[in-house]
Amino acid sequence: MAKLWCLLCIITLLQLSKPVISKREVTTPPPLPVLPLPSFSQLKWQERELIMFPSLWWLNANQWVNVAAEAGFSLVILTAKHHDGFCLWPSKYTDHSVAKSPWKNGRGDVVQELVNAAGAHGGIDVGLYLSPWDRHDRRYGHDLQYNEYYLAQLQELLHKYGKVREIWFDGAKGSNVPNMSYYFSDWFSMVKELQSSINIFSDAGPDVRWVGNEMGFAGSTCWSTINRTSLSIGNGSIVNYLNAGDPKGTDWLPAECDVSIRKGWFWHKSESPKRLSTLLDIYYKSVGRNCVLLFNVPPNSTGLISENDVQRLREFRAAIDTIFSTNLAENCFVAGGTTVGHKRLHRLEKGAVKGQIVRIKILRSRSVPLISSIGLHYDPFWHPEKI
Repeated sequence: MAKLWCLLCIITLLQLSKPVISKREVTTPPPLPVLPLPSFSQLKWQERELIMFPSLWWLNANQWVNVAAEAGFSLVILTAKHHDGFCLWPSKYTDHSVAKSPWKNGRGDVVQELVNAAGAHGGIDVGLYLSPWDRHDRRYGHDLQYNEYYLAQLQELLHKYGKVREIWFDGAKGSNVPNMSYYFSDWFSMVKELQSSINIFSDAGPDVRWVGNEMGFAGSTCWSTINRTSLSIGNGSIVNYLNAGDPKGTDWLPAECDVSIRKGWFWHKSESPKRLSTLLDIYYKSVGRNCVLLFNVPPNSTGLISENDVQRLREFRAAIDTIFSTNLAENCFVAGGTTVGHKRLHRLEKGAVKGQIVRIKILRSRSVPLISSIGLHYDPFWHPEKI
């Protein structure tokens, strides 16, 4: 009898459990990705949104880092060597460096000071620019000799100073040596060999591309995808392609928009920072168009970022926080556009509108659209009627 009871219990339990199993909700699996896809390093880079470029005259790295952090920048890119060939670290391959300057009796190292300041603060990463054009070194103009010299300096920088998150390359070249060849493929290979997670910036990537101008503006549609086979460094005929990207591109290569907070790239006493409204317009046309914004903020002749620049950056940060701190789309047709990438912001051309329902219509797509979040924000600084 006991055996029969156990059998009945088992049958009853099975019968009771059967309809429970049949009523379980089945989750639809996500669609297969549409290639190309960003790397982890590219994703983390694009999430930065704002990065800073101090065009150096003199030095106070701690103040730079504090200003960058307060303004919401997470990466500071230092020009380790500009076109004059002067190295801001004591390179063993040239005497044209801080080692031969009176600063700190020749024992100074600007790169190390920035790395130390960033490390002490926490949350700020370091990037570097090493100009390919060198007006001082006698090897410049001799392809093999100069490229060996350049590779040796790259190795110094990427060996000695820890993690470098972004490295800048461009095609800057002296007009007196128009046929000077840069061994970009060798440079890129060495960079990746020494630091595999670094993002390499240039007109042609391979990780981050130039947006095609120095005004801080991307195309009204700026795709993260592009065809790298159509790109070459220093080619002025491709700036429109760089500015817009390619919806059918086979390579993931998001754009970086560079612009100065002032009229020029270096500090001048007679100049002032751009108006807040101008900086916000740049933000909408760079970060708001799926790019990362690189602000050049030049230190003054005392090595500090000027107080009026600091104040303008504070106003800029406060405005961004004010605009995007409240998502009105949580708990209308107001804008339209296209993008594939990290983010798209649409600023209403006619200003604020009133409504109770928000509808999102996707008219065309390459595949099943994947949207991580949607926001609706009020911008009290936007007054289109005054433009």
